[in-house]
Amino acid sequence: MNEPGSLLAQPLKAPAAGRALVYVGLFALGAVVGAAGSLVQAGWFPGGLLLALAGEAGLCVGGARALGSRGGAVAPAGGWMLAVILLTASRPEGDFLFGAGTGSYLFLLGGMATAVICATLGLGRQPGGDGVRLGK
Repeated sequence: MNEPGSLLAQPLKAPAAGRALVYVGLFALGAVVGAAGSLVQAGWFPGGLLLALAGEAGLCVGGARALGSRGGAVAPAGGWMLAVILLTASRPEGDFLFGAGTGSYLFLLGGMATAVICATLGLGRQPGGDGVRLGK
């Protein structure tokens, strides 16, 4: 029998060039959604916050479904977090984008929770074959 064994026992391989390009694109798109969401959530408070979080969730779930892996959800979540963290830092002039209000904290914590939920619930790899229980 020439069975590959458990997925955990298989060596890690780098993704194909096209797939890696899609991951980079999703990362950049996640950064754009994070920057846009940080502006929208403060502009139209309850609706803008929900719109910003729904945009992030949609991008993460869409990336996971498009690529068929959890990496498709992790890449935009990483871009979102990087953009939001960079936007929360104050500058030497004293300028900052986020105020110390409830909406800003809900956006930060809700966005991180959304990213973790989407990355956790993203599609995982399933082994192929007829004798695999997960594939049925």
